[in-house]
Amino acid sequence: MSQRPTSPSNDGRINLEQQRKRAKELLQRMKQGATEHEPAMTPSLSNAQWLIAKQLGFSSWPKLKAHVDAIDFAARHPGFEASDEARTTHWRCGNDIAHTLNVAGFKGRFRILTDPLCMGPVQPLPAQDYRAMRGAFISQAFALDPADVARRLDDEYDHLEELGDADHSVLWCEADAYDQLFLIRALAGLEHVPAKLELIEVDAIPGVQRFIGIGQLAPQVLAWLWPQRRRVDEPMLLQARRAWAAYCAPSPVKLAALARDPHDALPLLSPALRRQLQELPGARDGLSLTERLSLHYIAKTGPVAFARVFAELMGKLEPLPFLGDMMFHALIRPLIDGPEPLLTESETHLPWPRRMLTLTRLGADVLAGTAYWPDSAPQERWVGGVHIMPRQAHWTIDEEGVPIWRA
Repeated sequence: MSQRPTSPSNDGRINLEQQRKRAKELLQRMKQGATEHEPAMTPSLSNAQWLIAKQLGFSSWPKLKAHVDAIDFAARHPGFEASDEARTTHWRCGNDIAHTLNVAGFKGRFRILTDPLCMGPVQPLPAQDYRAMRGAFISQAFALDPADVARRLDDEYDHLEELGDADHSVLWCEADAYDQLFLIRALAGLEHVPAKLELIEVDAIPGVQRFIGIGQLAPQVLAWLWPQRRRVDEPMLLQARRAWAAYCAPSPVKLAALARDPHDALPLLSPALRRQLQELPGARDGLSLTERLSLHYIAKTGPVAFARVFAELMGKLEPLPFLGDMMFHALIRPLIDGPEPLLTESETHLPWPRRMLTLTRLGADVLAGTAYWPDSAPQERWVGGVHIMPRQAHWTIDEEGVPIWRA
């Protein structure tokens, strides 16, 4: 599963001198009346600085400056209270921060769990059966060698089972379903609270207008995040166990209840669960939200390259980005490959990102709500433990996030 896209100009670093220059330029435009600003705002450097700070997500210019100073300090002091880092294990649901952690001065080991729990069947099975189920899905969805997948999963899950006995471990997570499902899977497998297990989780970074994930951040921003970690405690474990059991269940009812109920122990979990529930068939059209957003864009723009659809989804359309490019490709393929497709694919001699996608008549009908996608879909679909079989009764989700059984 490839990593999500990043932008070197959107990695959390803020150049204060550049922002000062922007503020001076804005002041000149304010004096000339060439820009929109607060109607009662007097053109002044302090007001221009406030507007620049506001654009970057800060309530004041001093808070913007304090943030930049904190990032610079973290960059100049890579030790920053990391006296035990050689014994630390950093856990992540991908390898996107392995290099930047090293650049930032982290010295501990790095472990990953690459199993994309936001896709495919996730059922409460014994360990070996569970790994076999996940391995079969991953090898099929991503056209990978089954033996290689099995070896990788065994290695990753074997290490994950040691989490409870480790000297010091830190889980690095963001707010999307990919990360939050990794988090509850890791915590739900613990029998007790470890001696020193900590969590860094983030849903926004000051100065980053479109925060997609920790992997886009500069090394010094990871150093800045480090002191913000918090100890994993019993309420976190209890909430993770409840959420994981609900996610693995064949009915989404308990999961939807958890998604509606914010919890202080894991504050980013409920929004991620709400988004994941939207991967169930929509009650009106039978599309997941990923499918619906993609089809709308293709209908408006097509024919359009696969890669452009993914870029628009991650950059603008997706409310809580969670997909890598290969994951997106695997999710869209059933819309192309069946006998009654919603999309046609041209330029098939090219690598898949450059192939052109066009909406079919059935695709337009599904988008309009006059046809229902699971009535024509070529294969089964899973959202956690919820199984959707074409042309059979199944769970759907309405616009309010309420599960509805469709007979």
